[in-house]
Amino acid sequence: MVSLNPVRILKHEADEEKAETARLSSFIGAVAIGDLVKSTLGPKGMDKILVSSGRNEGQVEITNDGATILKAIGVDNPAAKILVDMSRVQDDEVGDGTTSVTVLAAELLREAEHLIDQKIHPQIIVAGWRRATQVARSALDAAALDHSADTARFHEDLLNIARTTLSSKILSQHKEHFAKLAVDAVLRLKGSGTLSAIQIIKKTGGTMEDSFLDEGFLLDKKIGLHQPKRVENARILIANTPMDTDKIKVFGSRVRVDSMAKIAEIEVAEKEKMKDKVNKILKHNCNVFINRQLIYNYPEQLFADAGVMAIEHADFDGIERLALVTGGEIVSTFDSPELVKLGHCDLIEQIMIGEDTLLRFSGVALGEACSIIIRGATQQILDEAERSLHDALCVLAATVRETRTVHGGGCSEMLMACAVRAEAAKTPGKESVAMEAFAKALQMLPTIIADNAGYDSAQLISELRAAHSQGQNSMGLDMERGSIGCMKELGITESFVVKRQMLLSAAEAAEMIIRVDTIIKSAPRKRVADRGHC
Repeated sequence: MVSLNPVRILKHEADEEKAETARLSSFIGAVAIGDLVKSTLGPKGMDKILVSSGRNEGQVEITNDGATILKAIGVDNPAAKILVDMSRVQDDEVGDGTTSVTVLAAELLREAEHLIDQKIHPQIIVAGWRRATQVARSALDAAALDHSADTARFHEDLLNIARTTLSSKILSQHKEHFAKLAVDAVLRLKGSGTLSAIQIIKKTGGTMEDSFLDEGFLLDKKIGLHQPKRVENARILIANTPMDTDKIKVFGSRVRVDSMAKIAEIEVAEKEKMKDKVNKILKHNCNVFINRQLIYNYPEQLFADAGVMAIEHADFDGIERLALVTGGEIVSTFDSPELVKLGHCDLIEQIMIGEDTLLRFSGVALGEACSIIIRGATQQILDEAERSLHDALCVLAATVRETRTVHGGGCSEMLMACAVRAEAAKTPGKESVAMEAFAKALQMLPTIIADNAGYDSAQLISELRAAHSQGQNSMGLDMERGSIGCMKELGITESFVVKRQMLLSAAEAAEMIIRVDTIIKSAPRKRVADRGHC
């Protein structure tokens, strides 16, 4: 007699979801992630408060940056994890559009769920989507503008892009001021795109309008006691080495002594060792010594006697950027002075920002280096302002490399949706249904932007679609007036690279999720009991 029990090939605690169950689980996870961040989309989007637990318990973050929100939440759903990773890649690649890309992927999967309910196979949906992506990309390419040949117009484009990027952030009230700051900082890079040459320093106090751009490099550190407070023609040795010998450190040894005098002898030996090290450093002919680690009293005194400015405990990010902008190298050993490359700058001096004293390095080797000092009421405001400014800087740097621009305010999405819908009308078979769904998902972005502002999205989107159908390809949503308007006249401009990356990333992620038909969760690893305690 044949047993009817199903054969199980997975381990006892392993879990398996198949076919409809797996697909439903993926769709629900991805759509939930989209619903979580979609209220932050657009110039009238809302913010989220993130409260951390564990080591930083009680730490509060207020943000509307999609990547920051998704990075902070722990997700267990595999499809949701794909969208979180995708938003992180968008953030790393172009710096902005992290919410848009997540919402578009979620809307595509929402549409896919309806198509699968109509018994349309996932492979047919994928084929339709691929065709729709090509059509949308071609429409975006055709609509892109390039003013790089005209310096004045390109500068205005960059300002418009910065304003548009900042209009959905906490800096929207001061977007003119910060757009100018961001454009000036990026244009100093002279097309190199080395964003690490732009340093952002946050100082509580003052108002956001007090934020400013400072040429050169600022280091948030103090000079050692009795050392020169101002150095001209600085020759900077940047190091990562221990300089703490105020206490006995005989590593890996046990020392037995029969009197306190012997301890004093060990201390003298340690001091002599440190004196030799300082002498080796001074042989490099440097007049400024900046160390990643602490510098204790005795070596600090030796540097003061030699007339060398010594700065201790510079954070690693700080000295890496300092090495970049001054043209120096970070060193850990000092036996070969002729092989070490020193950093150079014209002047090092102390400046006051608010209540704090900082060091300014002027006339650095990397001429494009600059620092943006952000002022604000609380640490949370400063953190969000930094994220917003970082997004603007990334988008501007990407635009300087790839100079094409497109219209914002939902204009580009509606343009692509109309192109895909027109192509779907000419396409026979079920693929056309998938293409229609793709167009509908694209159209959801301006719909959500209008909803977040509290306007009648159905009315606005129907007007916008009608305008695009009549060939008015620069029409988008004017969120100040609550109507449709010409994006060209309003100066609402976005980077072509951001839009293209958003389209391709969302389509690829949604395609990957829709192709899944089984989810297998492996059995948890058993912890082997420690035999010594059995």
